[in-house]
Amino acid sequence: MIVTLTMNPSVDRTAQLPAPLVVGGVNRIASVDDSPGGKGVNVARVVAAGGVEARAVFPAPPGDPFVTMCAASGVATSVVPATGGVRVNLTLADPDGTTTKINAPGPELDPATLERVRSTVADLARDAQWVVLCGSVPRGVEADIYADLVTALRPVGARLAVDTSDAPLAALAARLPDAAPDLVKPNGEELGQLAGVDGAELERRAARGDTAPVVAAARALRDRGVGAVLVTLGGAGAVLVDDDETWFANTPAVQVRSTVGAGDSALAGYLLAGARGLPPRDRLAWAVCHGSVAASLPGTGLPLGLDPATFRPTLRRLD
Repeated sequence: MIVTLTMNPSVDRTAQLPAPLVVGGVNRIASVDDSPGGKGVNVARVVAAGGVEARAVFPAPPGDPFVTMCAASGVATSVVPATGGVRVNLTLADPDGTTTKINAPGPELDPATLERVRSTVADLARDAQWVVLCGSVPRGVEADIYADLVTALRPVGARLAVDTSDAPLAALAARLPDAAPDLVKPNGEELGQLAGVDGAELERRAARGDTAPVVAAARALRDRGVGAVLVTLGGAGAVLVDDDETWFANTPAVQVRSTVGAGDSALAGYLLAGARGLPPRDRLAWAVCHGSVAASLPGTGLPLGLDPATFRPTLRRLD
């Protein structure tokens, strides 16, 4: 079983625009779609659709529409009762795939609810292959929550993955190697936050075909105790530093319609391949395939039940 934790879940509302967004002007909407979101929920939905047992953990008020939406999506959940409605995040999607995201902060999480979240995850971790800690941290929760959870859950035996950004990611980096997870899945900017280098420069170099700085930063994290580093670079491809192997995969040519959920889908693809015992190169291929298909779907569409042969990225070993 793969358990995901979404500390700050959201209803992902996508407004599809028939023409490019005009800032300061009047914009028409062609369609609106609501779906249950948050990184961990997205990962769990893709994993479950891929035939591997998954359970999404998140705080939410009983009866919140978000809980109903998750149930309708078919993913198993463990809902931690909380006060304050689940936030709504808005994505404005241009016809060419450009997305503008407007994310709400979400409700504050009180200490008692946080403790229930911790205990719920700890209980489920005993029967899990992976525990995946995802997304932003709600108000009322310290930025080092993921570092704390990695340290607390390590003795349980489940492998631990973290996919977050900004302050929680910086807090995790500050606690390496003691809080080193088995997997991190940053983009270029987030890799810079983890490794203490210029993430924007990493992305610029990768866009020009130079992945050497990305590989160096990922290997530096491995040297600090992180088990594997999966770096998604959008159209520039992806890099995996795993065990003693380093791989690069190109991104298959797709018409990008929305990047929402693409990184989450890539992480799910990696986990699905790992659940089947596939080697690092195939885990990267599955990650890129799932992420690419997600980017080709409108709104918050996810690659549910995807055949990984849909897209075959070109793989190159770098070590």
